[in-house]
Amino acid sequence: MNYYLRYFDDETLVSSPDEAIEFLASIPEINLTPEMEADVREYLESDVIYPKRYKVRPRIYFIVIKTEAASMQDFKEKKALRHDTNSSAKMSEQSRLNEENHGWYEGRLDFKRVVINHNGKCEYRDTTFVAQCLANSAMDCYNRIVNHLKSRVDSRSQFPSAKGKNFNYRFLGEQPQV
Repeated sequence: MNYYLRYFDDETLVSSPDEAIEFLASIPEINLTPEMEADVREYLESDVIYPKRYKVRPRIYFIVIKTEAASMQDFKEKKALRHDTNSSAKMSEQSRLNEENHGWYEGRLDFKRVVINHNGKCEYRDTTFVAQCLANSAMDCYNRIVNHLKSRVDSRSQFPSAKGKNFNYRFLGEQPQV
């Protein structure tokens, strides 16, 4: 793991927390206190992967980014981006939503349902709804479930996207021939 640090036009790519602290200490505008140094070291040694910025003075920050890039050129060309291994599986799952496959589906939808509490105020409750329906695709199944719920729950209820993690489905089989 390497670390990219930037303060205005001063930037570097280092491979250890000590090198990062040395870079920050070399910039006169940054008052590197023992607390800030300890916080930077803690961040660099943690498993946290998102970038972090540190306040130098009001509206002035330096930024620290963890990267797999081996050189500054690789970092600038974004050659070491983290790729989510689940993203390709999720993309293929999403592309199957509109795939025509007439038959029975079981759809599971987690949504925010509006209920009126004992004080007469509205509150959102996490609600799971499961239904089996005859549909032409998984997206058709989702639309049928949402349309059914919209006619039966408060209109302020919130429904998730079909592409999100709050909608799951499985194909149960084709419609029997009559």
